[in-house]
Amino acid sequence: MTQDPSRAAMRAHSPTFSPLYRQIKDFLIRSLEEGEWGPGDAIPSEGELAVRFNVSQGTVRKAIDEMAAENMLVRRQGKGTFVATHSDPRSFYRFLRLVPDDGKATHGVSDAVACEMLPATAEVAEALGLAVGDAVIRVGRVLRFGGEAVVFDQIHLVAELFDGLTLEALRGGERSLYSLFESDYGVRMIRAEERLRAVAADAESAARLGVPAGEPLLRVERTAYTYGNKPVEWRLGLYCTRHHYYRNELG
Repeated sequence: MTQDPSRAAMRAHSPTFSPLYRQIKDFLIRSLEEGEWGPGDAIPSEGELAVRFNVSQGTVRKAIDEMAAENMLVRRQGKGTFVATHSDPRSFYRFLRLVPDDGKATHGVSDAVACEMLPATAEVAEALGLAVGDAVIRVGRVLRFGGEAVVFDQIHLVAELFDGLTLEALRGGERSLYSLFESDYGVRMIRAEERLRAVAADAESAARLGVPAGEPLLRVERTAYTYGNKPVEWRLGLYCTRHHYYRNELG
């Protein structure tokens, strides 16, 4: 009986035991990372993938279910399964948990105010897996809802992944930042980790958000990761919660 090369490769890349569906998931993620299927593309059917990996459709389905739950893939009834994309308007603020007090969602406007190359501080280097002094790009931006300045972000990016990023590019068009990073630089944010604490507004954040110095703000530190669990963005966001609250779903 001829051994399927994909199955042999799975064993070669699995020195410790991993459930078969997780091995299929790892192969699918590797295909996404290598660009076999781009954002918005349809992936092969479960049947085709089952033949490709010489496993049951149930095993493939379990891998895809987990990837869909992690927002890497999107199932569309009657159409198939597609690579998730930040260009989908429903994903514009996927990691933003601020909700207006009245519950009426409004379209946010991103106002980039700075874009510069800097050496990584110890804090930024640790978050991004870099050495202190390595080049990072710092982006400053204010996010407004209904004309109100609600978020002041200082975003730090791994410079080598975003070569040529300019303030003009950040200010052009209606795309979200993550949509821009995905389409222009091939970097897709897969997941993020956040840390929250209460702080008092300093002079710069007070001016950007139109609040008095010393105003209570919500400080949100976020590290965003692309495929392979690689950190590519660390941001420090200061949130004005006068008319918004932070909402998270548990369970």
